[in-house]
Amino acid sequence: MDDPKERGLHAGEAAPPVFRAAVDALRSARLRPQLEVEATRAPQRLAPYAYALEATVVDGEQDLADGRLVLLHDPAGHEAWRGTFRLVTLVRAELEPEMAADPLLPDVCWSWLTGALQARGLTYGEPSGTVTRASSHYFGGLSERPAASQIEIRASWTPREGLGGVPDTAGHLAAWCDLLAQVAGLPPAGPGDASVVTLPQRRGPQSR
Repeated sequence: MDDPKERGLHAGEAAPPVFRAAVDALRSARLRPQLEVEATRAPQRLAPYAYALEATVVDGEQDLADGRLVLLHDPAGHEAWRGTFRLVTLVRAELEPEMAADPLLPDVCWSWLTGALQARGLTYGEPSGTVTRASSHYFGGLSERPAASQIEIRASWTPREGLGGVPDTAGHLAAWCDLLAQVAGLPPAGPGDASVVTLPQRRGPQSR
């Protein structure tokens, strides 16, 4: 049966204490009320231990953006990660076509991710990722639909391990949620986020 305490977790038979502590921090993090976050099925082939969350930025009954965050752990370490933990994410949002055509958009979106981590005072290494723009145009029986454009950010980074070898996963989750909110076009959460630049001309929210 599905155990809510274990939902989102792939940990083999016995997860190491550092991984359990990192997951517990994710589960106890306090986030913006506009974000609906829940555990989802974790990948089973990327690392010996994994935990996954999915989130949606909502406004009433409408979705503004969505994403997925996966925490990976390999006690033996990973050469490409340069550490034993890795965070992997996917973030998506709809845009106005003219905004999607901006040649600087991919650089701006990537800077939102790194800026969100830096704003939270988080230390990390080996960042990598892609920013993809996609456009859809409708014809024939669908010709009445307006053209749609989407931005997609795929990224991964290695969180610095703190005391006892446990990274500040709650802080990284908060930064990721800041990124989601920014892509969705929400205003800054507080005075500490005054430097955040929200996404202009974004497409209207999508019905759920």
